[in-house]
Amino acid sequence: MQQSEVAEKIMSPADLEMLGMHHVAYVKKIGNSDAKRFGVYAANGAEIAVMNVDRDVAFATVRQHNMEPVSVH
Repeated sequence: MQQSEVAEKIMSPADLEMLGMHHVAYVKKIGNSDAKRFGVYAANGAEIAVMNVDRDVAFATVRQHNMEPVSVH
């Protein structure tokens, strides 16, 4: 059995998509470098929110909703 076949049996693509779904939020800067606007996304890429705040406030907001923020570049 090849390594990719083993990984496929351990976790399906749907399982991988749901990994961290309710515990992790990805935070990404939107717009130009001067803008203070951040998008917050679920593990599957669905947009949760767009905030007109700086990065620290975006992270704090995610934490207030019992999720762990992760920066996306």
